[in-house]
Amino acid sequence: MILPDDAPVNAPNLHLVDLDQDLPGQRRFISCWVSVSEDLVFIVDPGPPSTADHLVARLEDLKVSRLDFILLTHVHLDHGGCTAHILDRWPETRVVCHEKGRPHLIDPSRLWRGSLEVLGHKAEVYGEPAPVPAAALTDFDELAARGVETIPTPGHAAHHVAFRHGDNLFLGESAGTFSDLDAGPGGDDFYLRPATPPRFFLDVAKDSLERLLALDPLPRRALFAHHGEFTGDVRSLLTVARDQLILWVATADAVLADLRGLPHSEQPTDQEDFMDMITARLTRVDPHFARGAALPADIRERERDFTRQTLRGILGYLRS
Repeated sequence: MILPDDAPVNAPNLHLVDLDQDLPGQRRFISCWVSVSEDLVFIVDPGPPSTADHLVARLEDLKVSRLDFILLTHVHLDHGGCTAHILDRWPETRVVCHEKGRPHLIDPSRLWRGSLEVLGHKAEVYGEPAPVPAAALTDFDELAARGVETIPTPGHAAHHVAFRHGDNLFLGESAGTFSDLDAGPGGDDFYLRPATPPRFFLDVAKDSLERLLALDPLPRRALFAHHGEFTGDVRSLLTVARDQLILWVATADAVLADLRGLPHSEQPTDQEDFMDMITARLTRVDPHFARGAALPADIRERERDFTRQTLRGILGYLRS
């Protein structure tokens, strides 16, 4: 275990392990947080099976001789898929996730089929998850006894949670996808995009962000699964994430309304044109999303793909 020389006793030493995938732009995207202190060692969202060996090697580089907990904000393939592999290396580790996610860890067959249906080739690259032994699973009470608070944050998934440990708030995807655009973690000119699922409900996701905003005290460091840390005004960041969800729904609804007033000859010719129309308007009205133009070309392409995935969830919500 590693602690900086000037760290207070029991202060966690945080590490971000990138889990880059062999997919366009999927670098500095999927990541795992590692928190090491004298009395508690845990990781948050160990990622997909394809990078399990890399994560184990990095943990060994960090001299992690014991691992107390694997914390899962949710069990999607790119967050919890390699859990069983980590347990092979540290079998005494306890796994914490929402009770709704536990059956999909014990028997991941349905999760795997759903991942293939939604993600297609990306799921194949991430790899098929192995079953997690039921005996390794524990509940939030055991985690709370060790000083880690769990906050329900459904929205990206019905079983999504965030974790607070001291001044660190592990967000998973509750506040979307983040980039500091290489300007450092404390700046206000960041990129942010919502991460809505195929079955999206605005009020549920908005209430989750309100729940995070109500934390007292509010942690000073926001830690994303996708990707990196934010050390500026965390309240402002979470407010932006909440308002961004509302803005995206309103913008998509406005585009739908505009199209209903156009003759058939002026309708978008296919789904791609329709998505581009909404994205172009979002770029005009959402400055945090518009900053994605500063991302490297391959990451812009990745974000274009995931933006469409997000919009599909929003459009499904509006049409229902």
